[in-house]
Amino acid sequence: MKTYMAKAGELERKWLVLDAAGKPLGRLATEAAYLLRGKHKPTFTPHVDCGDHVIIINAAKVVLTGNKLRDKIYYRHSRYPGGLKAMDYRTFLARKPEEAVRKAVVGMLPHNRLGAKMAKKLKVYAGPDHPHKAQQPQVWQPVKGGRD
Repeated sequence: MKTYMAKAGELERKWLVLDAAGKPLGRLATEAAYLLRGKHKPTFTPHVDCGDHVIIINAAKVVLTGNKLRDKIYYRHSRYPGGLKAMDYRTFLARKPEEAVRKAVVGMLPHNRLGAKMAKKLKVYAGPDHPHKAQQPQVWQPVKGGRD
């Protein structure tokens, strides 16, 4: 028996909605990365983008456990001398909750062209509304006790 390898033309993509309200940021990010890669499908192939589109709503209501709101630091650099900016996650989540969640998810995807392609299928919104009603997204409910 030969190993099955998915081809780009054979793939069927769904639109899935994840609600971030009250969930820890890391757990939400791993679930979203899992769905974006397509690991929940029996036809998963590592070198093919076989994942689904993921919509994350209520990003402003995500939680961080422990003292991470105070201790975790977000860094960015302008590429000019002395251009390093630092911001604690409490401020970062208050100002840009969509960006905080997006960075957490993209950091868990492969760091190559395939990962960049997967990241384009991620949509993050601070509130409960999203403009993707026409795609008829389904709410993702993982199976208790298992990965999906």
